Parts: sequence; C-alpha cells; structure tokens
Amino acid sequence: MHGHSDTSAQSYAPDPRNEAVLVYLNGEFVPRDQARVSVFDSGYVCGDGVWEGVRLVNGRVVSFDAHVERLFAGAGTIAMDIGLSRAQVKDVIVRTFAANGMTDGAHARLMVTRGVKRTPNQDPRFIIGGATVVCVAEFKAVSPEARRRGLKLFTSAFRCSAPDVFDLRLNSHSRLNLIQALIQAIDAGADEALMLDPHGFVSSCNSTNFFVVRDGALWTSSGRHCFNGITRATILRHARDAGLAVREGDFTLAEAYAADEAFVTGTLGGVTPVASIDGRALPTQGFGPVTARLSALYQDGISRAD
Repeated sequence: MHGHSDTSAQSYAPDPRNEAVLVYLNGEFVPRDQARVSVFDSGYVCGDGVWEGVRLVNGRVVSFDAHVERLFAGAGTIAMDIGLSRAQVKDVIVRTFAANGMTDGAHARLMVTRGVKRTPNQDPRFIIGGATVVCVAEFKAVSPEARRRGLKLFTSAFRCSAPDVFDLRLNSHSRLNLIQALIQAIDAGADEALMLDPHGFVSSCNSTNFFVVRDGALWTSSGRHCFNGITRATILRHARDAGLAVREGDFTLAEAYAADEAFVTGTLGGVTPVASIDGRALPTQGFGPVTARLSALYQDGISRAD
C-alpha cells in the first residue's frame, strides 16, 4: 500500500547529500544518524509540540517572519515555552542551513516539543527542564512529475475538525486524523486526500490548502476549518493584486467537481496543480491558465524579498 510516491503533494527528488546532513539538536549540530531524542520526550509520548517547515530560495527563507509568528502562536495556544526568542529561533534555522552549506533549493523543519518528562503521560506538569528544539535541513526540490501531471485527489471520510475539537491552525505534532485521511486516499489510488469540514463543505487537503478556479474566479474555503497556510495567504494576496475575482467561502464537492482548474498550496511545493478529484478528470491536466499565472506570480515573489 504505502510505497514511496513520486506524485505525492509532499514528494521531492531524492538527493544523496541529505544522508550526511547535520541536525540541530538542543544547541548542538550532530550527524543525521546520531540525531536522537529521549523516549520520555513529550513529542514522542503524546505528540505534544509544534513545528514549522520553511523553504530556502536564493539565500533567503521565504516568508520567514510569518513562519516564526505562526510557531509562537502555536506554542502559546498549548502554553508551551519554546525557551528562545523569535530572533533566536530564526538564528537556529539560519545556522542549520549554513552548517550544511545550503543557500538554495533547501527546506528545513523546526520541531519544538514540551521536553522530557519524568514519566510517559500527558500531564505537562511532569516536564523536566525545558523544551526540545530540533531543526532538520535537507536539499529538497519539488518532484517535477507531480507538477507536470497534477495530483489525484480522493475525498476522505475523515473530516477537518472544528477548532473546539482539534484546531488545524495549530501546527501540532499530532497528525493522526490527517494521516488517516491520507491513507484512505492512497488506498484509493490517489496522491492526497481532499477533506470536508464538519458541515460537509470543501475545506482543505490533508497536508495542503485547496483552491478551485471557476469561470476565471479563484475559490477557496472560508478558512474556518483549514490550515492557516502561509502560501495560501500569499496566493490570495497575489490573486487580488492581479485583479482576479476571489471568493473565500463555503462551496460543495459538486462545485469542486465542476471546476475548470484546481490546485493545492504548501511551503515545499508552492503551487501544485490537481488533475482529478475522486476519479473525475478536470478539464485542465496540469497547469491551467489561472493556475499557471498564479504560480508564476508566486515564483516571482519568492525570488525577491517578501
């Protein structure tokens, strides 16, 4: 079932240099195969932590401040002290890229958990010491196959949750509901799961935000039940600046099936086109005209200062 896919929304071209990367682990850089945390770490025990993924393009981290703000907002949501200032968090990421000689075509995941516990339970009062901070940087170029042919989406029975159940705006280490949705999609022969909100309207995919194009207008969900995507916000800004009609609101799966184009957004992939939804091919295979225009605006934007 679960062999590696070259057409996942998170797929990237393998790079042998990644076998030798140095990983930031609580103030030190260690070889990848020596980067370990305790089995008593709260992230391992019960997914108690937050993370951010950032992309390095032409020596600059894309939307750096927005990513750091989202990390601190998430930590605040779960009353977790990262133990570092915003400037220090940025320095960790910059130093991790530098330690690996990376200046372009790289991606880093900064992971912060509440720290090591006296015993494996969920009570945050059992923490010993401070947060565990890890940064993994790798050379990652988006798989050209996924971008060329577009993704196959499958609508999962698992819904995006409401904020009072599990807030998807929180980049939490716990991803089980989203992983379940993705497994369903993979088993159905698709690349990514399309997910509905608790009211049955289209929300997002399991790891990316979702857009459709209908009659030249850009549609996306209301945002109430989807990821607080930084790339999503960037695309919405570019669309409005370019004079495209933008609709943020509820729409149905039937309306998605009838779209002229569809695409997903995320930090690693930027804009990735969608080829089909639930076995129904969209009129545009790969990049349709609006998707191509927005992708070009996005690529131009990340090659310059935000």
